[in-house]
Amino acid sequence: MRERTASLDASNRELLNEIDERKQVERILRESTARYYAVTQSANDAIATADSQGNIVGWNRRAEAMFGYSEEQALGRPLTLIIPHRHREAHQRGMNRVLAGGASRVTGKAFETEGLRSDGSEFPIELSLAHWEVGDSRFVSGTIRDISERIRTENHLRVAATTFEAQDGVTITDANKRILRVNRAFTEITGYSAEEAIGQTPHMLSSGRHDPGFYDAMWDSLVRTGNWQGEIWNRRKNGEIFPEWLSITAVRDAQGQITNYVGTFADITERKAAENEIAQLAFYDQLTGLPNRRLLLDRLRHALAGCSRSTRSGALLFLDLDNFKTLNDTLGHDVGDQLLREAAARLTSCVRQSDTVARLGGDEFVIVLEDLEGPDAHHLAAMQVETLAIKVQTQLNLPYLLDVGTMGDTINRRSHQCSCSIGIAMFDGQPVSAEELMKRADTAMYQAKAAGRNAMRFFDPEMQAAVTARAAMEADLRRAIKENQFVLHYQAQVDADGRVVGAEALVRWLHPERGLIYPTEFIPLAEETGMILRLGRWVLESAFAQLAAWAARAEFAGLTLAVNVSAQQFQHKEFVSEVFGLLDRSGADPCRVKLELTERLLVHNVQEVIEKMLALKARGVSFALDDFGTGYSSLAYLKRMPLDQLKIDQSFVRDVLDDGNDAVIARSVVALARSLGLGVIAEGVETARQRDFLADSGCLTYQGYLFSEPLPAADFERFANSAA
Repeated sequence: MRERTASLDASNRELLNEIDERKQVERILRESTARYYAVTQSANDAIATADSQGNIVGWNRRAEAMFGYSEEQALGRPLTLIIPHRHREAHQRGMNRVLAGGASRVTGKAFETEGLRSDGSEFPIELSLAHWEVGDSRFVSGTIRDISERIRTENHLRVAATTFEAQDGVTITDANKRILRVNRAFTEITGYSAEEAIGQTPHMLSSGRHDPGFYDAMWDSLVRTGNWQGEIWNRRKNGEIFPEWLSITAVRDAQGQITNYVGTFADITERKAAENEIAQLAFYDQLTGLPNRRLLLDRLRHALAGCSRSTRSGALLFLDLDNFKTLNDTLGHDVGDQLLREAAARLTSCVRQSDTVARLGGDEFVIVLEDLEGPDAHHLAAMQVETLAIKVQTQLNLPYLLDVGTMGDTINRRSHQCSCSIGIAMFDGQPVSAEELMKRADTAMYQAKAAGRNAMRFFDPEMQAAVTARAAMEADLRRAIKENQFVLHYQAQVDADGRVVGAEALVRWLHPERGLIYPTEFIPLAEETGMILRLGRWVLESAFAQLAAWAARAEFAGLTLAVNVSAQQFQHKEFVSEVFGLLDRSGADPCRVKLELTERLLVHNVQEVIEKMLALKARGVSFALDDFGTGYSSLAYLKRMPLDQLKIDQSFVRDVLDDGNDAVIARSVVALARSLGLGVIAEGVETARQRDFLADSGCLTYQGYLFSEPLPAADFERFANSAA
């Protein structure tokens, strides 16, 4: 009995000891779990723990914030909850290796992968795994770090490094404009090494061509807006002055304070040379160096606009050398050219720097005088002009010593005298076009010749019926717009194979008495009177309706339709919304619409023009620059405009086979379009030889009477079908 009792006591003691050990283990586990929970919850990285079944059993606060699942939402769910679908198979294989005892391959190492948030978005993470056991249970803990910002920073650094080594020069300064870094292109362009530039200011490149006000405005813009860009002249280390296109951006810290300036610039010497060459060919007379008709008309329009805004007046003098043809016929064109060059120099010496002397061709010259006495003192302005005209006649009447040939080593010179006839047309703030003013001065000049030559005459409006005719046409035009007396004709645009790829919509006035009137007769008047806005809207509305009708017919659905838009119409504040409304109502495809703009748009408010173009382009509308080369705009603005096509003006195409200057201009336009990634089309193509020249020059789209005259819609459709 005692032996049995002793045996029971021993068993009880053993059981008690076992219970004590179990309680101790449980206490240790509770303490370990508490410490683990405290450590993981305070960690800066997300920590997720999974059991051998791959289910989440640990989830800290940082994991909640990172993945978007609360602890209650995460616990007990598969760890694949936070793994993108494409990685889940690989994840399962890894878990199987861990369960099979192969955890050493992956534990203790950090590797990059992707995580999956509760909203379905993926993001880059850095993952470190730890494997541990409690009793017979195995667990894997993942320490997870969101490396999105690091990846972004690395990408930005790569982009910055690539940009820094680009072909454009790059300069980085501190807030005090001291240079901190330059790239290799900076050295290649300026000639200054990095060692020579660092610590200096960009003033080291100053050319001296810009006054302090230019730089003050530049830095003021940088401080206010954070950026500046434009053309600037700088000086290389060797002293050569060169043009560049410069963009400067201010870098600010989190508090908004400027910490650095980053400048990028490109040497535009070649582009400026090309620009100057095109301008010289397009706008200046090659014999005398004076402005030609194109530039004259442009300056005259500016002068007329200036008078309308001020109380001053101006004058246009039309000059013709008397009996010049006789000199040309008797002594030859070379001698005549000498006289013309000398006459041009004498005319230039007679006027102020602000005035314009131009040569129209042959022996005809024009002088534009600005800033004369206002309309209230018209007689004083007339006296000023008369005084200048007398001075001009005096200078031109002086003998010319002309080389007429050589005899051995001796140059034969002959003295020649010639007079000139001058017609004068005054202008002030009253509405008048440049073309009309030229006609008035020309009329007055012929009156001077009729008076016996070497004379001057002022234009008398009462002697010219055109003034009355213009007033009558204005009244007729107002009635025509009210009664819708207009029709659209369509001129085909064809490719190199003769296929019709599009058309240009051209407005015609169907006058009840005069019949069909072409736009050259009434568009200038419509622009001068403001009627172009209503007329232009009608043209767009009608053109879009026609385009929508063609879209319903398979043979015409692929055609584009070009529509001319006047500068006045495009600059109207409601133009963009008006076009959108017309497109919506017509059902026309915007991607088939091409608006043709003129270079006149580039004279004022270039940024506003670009913004309007971008808004329309976002809907699919494309743009062509019409009459390219006849205006007077900077190519620096041309590259900023979201254009699709350049149009070679018919004035260049007309004489492209006979006039070397026009041929060079046509080729230059094609080359310029190609360099800017633009299409090019030539208008006014009338002969196969013109087309062949243009094709050889790289222009493969044409418009002109060689293919078709402008036709009513039905006739155009028949032509397009026959050309298919």
